[in-house]
Amino acid sequence: MSRRTLVRPLLAAVLLALAAGTAGAHITPPVVLLSDRDALLGLLQGARKFFVREVRLSDAERAAIRRTSGWSPDEDFYRFYLGRDADGRLVAAAVFVTDFTIHGPVRVAVALGPDGRVRGATVVEVTEETYPWVKPLIDQQLLRDFVGQDAHGRFMVSDRIARAAPEAMPQFYAQVVAGLVQRAALLWEVAGVKRGEAA
Repeated sequence: MSRRTLVRPLLAAVLLALAAGTAGAHITPPVVLLSDRDALLGLLQGARKFFVREVRLSDAERAAIRRTSGWSPDEDFYRFYLGRDADGRLVAAAVFVTDFTIHGPVRVAVALGPDGRVRGATVVEVTEETYPWVKPLIDQQLLRDFVGQDAHGRFMVSDRIARAAPEAMPQFYAQVVAGLVQRAALLWEVAGVKRGEAA
């Protein structure tokens, strides 16, 4: 058997596998539900001065987050938007977090108070495919369930949401959104509260 006879079937198998992998990733165009600017204005209500703080997590901070939650922060740095009152006191910090699901990214903005508790959150971007699954969650105000929780709260989907959107995909995306809010709280606890940025 010649080398060429062996290479052709192998090459065909590799190309077929690549094509199948590409077909499995069916990410559709993004649906921007709210601009970053509008999300920040809503989440940082009461603030008069605004600042941006870029934070790189240390290896120890990444390890602490991983131990606490099982999530491994993967960004090189995280950008926090700080809103302060006229006297310079922190009103809230906001951060954008994203989860890349098989159906495309889900992006959420979360506001956190100086004490590390969630003040509010909003879904800012999904894909065309995920929109019909996420829209009922937004309509049922899923994100209000997490207000007042800190990084160690129960970020579970409530019975109210489970009854309103009982299908599998909305339930899956409810868990994705809940996880994103908790990730934001974990990031702020480590990079804001413990570092003294919340003062």
